[in-house]
Amino acid sequence: MAKASSPPNLLTTTIEKAARWAATQSMFPATFGLACCAIEMMATGAAHYDLARFGMEVFRASPRQADLMIVAGRVSQKMAPVLRQVYDQMPDPKWVISMGACASSGGMFNNYALVQGVDQVVPVDMYVPGCPPGPQSLMHGILTLHDKIVAGDIAR
Repeated sequence: MAKASSPPNLLTTTIEKAARWAATQSMFPATFGLACCAIEMMATGAAHYDLARFGMEVFRASPRQADLMIVAGRVSQKMAPVLRQVYDQMPDPKWVISMGACASSGGMFNNYALVQGVDQVVPVDMYVPGCPPGPQSLMHGILTLHDKIVAGDIAR
């Protein structure tokens, strides 16, 4: 009897894996630039670093068109409800990257006026450290987030 085998050049996967891979190839970031980290975030989308090769060439101004929120900079207590409102308006699945020391932990600004970590307002999937982190660091954070989504480590 001949052994049954799949033909060469046949690719098999599950629908969940294909959907997770597709989600990483079409992420649309919603910018939430609040301080000096926002300049580094804008530089990441410029020609030298080119986020377009990852399908992220357009930063969305509307939260209804975005599925990745990049919080870049310090978040004041007055801005926290606005941040939450923008997050709530994003369609599911959605992810959040906290960019910089100020967004991640309040940074050097340990006072009553600033949120001591954006994770107190929205769930954070990836932290990008630095003050301010460079474009390479943000790209590394985005690619690490992609890997976690494809592997199924992050589910929404």
